[in-house]
Amino acid sequence: MFEIATDLALLLVLAAFCAGFIDSIAGGGGLISVPALLLAGASPVEALATNKLQGTFGAATATLAYARAGQVRPQDQLGMAAISAGAGAGGAMVAHLIPAEVLRIIMPVVLIGVAAFFALKPGLSDDARAERVKPGVFAATVVPLVAAYDGFFGPGTGSFFMMGFVMLAGHGVLKATAHTKMLNFASNVGSLLVFAFSGATWWGVGLTMAVGQIAGASLGARVAMRVGARLIKPLLVFVSTAMALRLLWQALG
Repeated sequence: MFEIATDLALLLVLAAFCAGFIDSIAGGGGLISVPALLLAGASPVEALATNKLQGTFGAATATLAYARAGQVRPQDQLGMAAISAGAGAGGAMVAHLIPAEVLRIIMPVVLIGVAAFFALKPGLSDDARAERVKPGVFAATVVPLVAAYDGFFGPGTGSFFMMGFVMLAGHGVLKATAHTKMLNFASNVGSLLVFAFSGATWWGVGLTMAVGQIAGASLGARVAMRVGARLIKPLLVFVSTAMALRLLWQALG
């Protein structure tokens, strides 16, 4: 079993706490947790697999926090969650078919578009707006596409789900954030099951980091519900831009 020093374990738990906090509000916590795992000596595949493990706990915690506050009804999302889990698993299984280098070039452009949308579009608030597609259509199109992307690559998944809920489902920003978490949890579970058979997951490290994820996600969800769109929008813009810049740096480096 892989073991790490106590001081490094504490740093990974702190990284997981920060990642869980950001993920529960705007997504993008992998910006913190994946580099931390790489610095701890994980290979890229081990870092991604272990990140899925610890991130699953944070997504579950955020889902429960939003549900208890009445921002989302998990039972209403069970169908979408099943689709998300299946698509996440499928994405993880076909990861080798899509060169990561191609995604590293394409995704910064998409993420900048997400950031620009939330930064520049007027009227984005916690208020609901007109629904543009029915839930069944949303479940059959947006959910599997984003979840499959999460399975084979990952950065920005929460941002993409949130944009879909805002633009197509007509949700306000806070409600969109709440509805994103269960689908992100499901896609994490689906891809984690695939990674589990690869032998790449650091189970002890991931479960240790889960403690930080749970604490960070719980705090982040409470802060998001207290402040709402005034916090979620700028944080989402910042995280999406940071992810885009990091991917550009990797692609050009």
